[in-house]
Amino acid sequence: MDDALPVVLGWRERVDLPRLGIHRLRAKVDSGARTSCLHVEGQWRFVDAGAPWVGFRLRTGRPDGGMIEAASPLFDERMVTDSGGHRGLRPFILTRLELAGVARDIEVNLADRRRMRFPMLLGRTAMQDAFMVDPSRSWLHNRRRQPR
Repeated sequence: MDDALPVVLGWRERVDLPRLGIHRLRAKVDSGARTSCLHVEGQWRFVDAGAPWVGFRLRTGRPDGGMIEAASPLFDERMVTDSGGHRGLRPFILTRLELAGVARDIEVNLADRRRMRFPMLLGRTAMQDAFMVDPSRSWLHNRRRQPR
């Protein structure tokens, strides 16, 4: 573990998932959730160079209504219990998270979150050893688009 102090996050933040072409996505920071979850409206499986992949579509939640289509190697499939107590098998991908100057690879499961207010849930395994949450604050990082 690095000796640096953890970065403080609010209960909601904007995150970048650059390998998926996703920037400033609204995420609920949830230390009660073990895994991170990304809302997808459609997903499909395919094989590339003999390896399983998952393709998916998602809306960014921006006013322009932008739809993103992305694909990633299938990292794993696991049973996940949602906040309502329902269990289901979900695909997991490994992707890069960029938040508050920290870049790290995290596991993300793909699910339909259309009934939720945030298209992404950032769980505690993605935050481990790098972040801590102040539930009284929000939108502490990535408020404006940085020049690329």
